[in-house]
Amino acid sequence: METPLTRLVGVRNPIVQTGMGWVAGPRLVSATANAGALGILASATMTVDGLRAAVREVKSRTDAPFGVNLRADASDAGDRVRVMIDEGVRVASFALAPSRELMAELKDAGVVVIPSIGARRHAENVAAWGADAVIVQGGEGGGHTGEVATTVLLPQVVDAVEIPVVAAGGFFDGRGLVAALSYGAAGIAMGTRFLLTSDSTVPDAVKARYLAATVRDVTVTTAVDGLPHRMLRTDLVDALERSGRARAFLHAVRRAAGYRKLSGTTWRRMLRDGRALRHGKDLTWGQVLLAANTPMLLRASMVDGRTDLGVMASGQVAGLIDDLPSCAELVDRIMKEAEETRERLAVL
Repeated sequence: METPLTRLVGVRNPIVQTGMGWVAGPRLVSATANAGALGILASATMTVDGLRAAVREVKSRTDAPFGVNLRADASDAGDRVRVMIDEGVRVASFALAPSRELMAELKDAGVVVIPSIGARRHAENVAAWGADAVIVQGGEGGGHTGEVATTVLLPQVVDAVEIPVVAAGGFFDGRGLVAALSYGAAGIAMGTRFLLTSDSTVPDAVKARYLAATVRDVTVTTAVDGLPHRMLRTDLVDALERSGRARAFLHAVRRAAGYRKLSGTTWRRMLRDGRALRHGKDLTWGQVLLAANTPMLLRASMVDGRTDLGVMASGQVAGLIDDLPSCAELVDRIMKEAEETRERLAVL
């Protein structure tokens, strides 16, 4: 299926696997790429050297195009951009809008720049700066999210910009792909659906928690880092929501100490990164620390399998997913369903 997205990035199918921290590693990204979709490597939880090694591993597993997701506000974003350019990565995606300087450096090197946005004005801004496409995530999506549903946000953005728009938030099958295309999108992006594949390295026990979840088991909370965060409801989330400021601060310090030891970063940098995530919000110092070490909470679940100690970012579609296909099986299924849906609509 050819769309402006497939022509832009050189993939066969208009499907994107999003850059999920601790989840979107070389195995998942290369499996997605080999299935004809666009895999996005999550770099925020890697060191700069780790990113270079991960990119090279993906390249050893596939000849297909893939991308890397960057935190635009990271203090070493420039170093990561240079790794991408040196290694010939095809696509750069951003969870936050990149600076004009970073975008210009990437584009000058021939890298396709695709920021993720959650509001029409943000799409208009990055389009004016030269973004090649945007991923639009509605409130149904997992992780940090907004309040506007995809079905409302998507047509707003499609009408506001002239670059390809990729729809995210609430997609898991071929019917959703056809629906997104009907709104004017050039494709769909999925996180939770790719997390729940046999190619995902997430521990089986964690996948089982996702598969057992109903739509009502997916919640939005600000207790983790002060920002709206969609995830599975767990005892940890409940405990954070019940905690007072003093208890939450002590909890944040313990988590931050663990993350600092793992990542080799400094307290000063952690606080700086945490404050960068505030986005003008009135966060407590405990929430600033939690914002800085949210990757540690995700790692506990997504790597260590400790659902009691970690958080599990999740889109609402977790309540609709009941199997673990390979990436190849998933992409083939979605494209087949999309074609069948289009044929059915053509005879109505």
